[in-house]
Amino acid sequence: MAEQDLSVIQQLTEESPRFRKLHEEHVLFEKRLLEIDERPFLSEEDDIERKKVQKLKLAGKDEMESLLRDFRQV
Repeated sequence: MAEQDLSVIQQLTEESPRFRKLHEEHVLFEKRLLEIDERPFLSEEDDIERKKVQKLKLAGKDEMESLLRDFRQV
């Protein structure tokens, strides 16, 4: 990621409560996926949870990207 992108992300994190919340959730979802992936065997419930977390993480990432695009256009 370019240094300019990191600067924009940091600025949005500081200025936008919505972006900050999405970023925090993204980090939590990533940690949860790592926890699930460390298991030697996934039950059906684990697999369903993993897919749910992946979808939530992706939806949040899409919204963060949208906020970044809007911010860059200003």
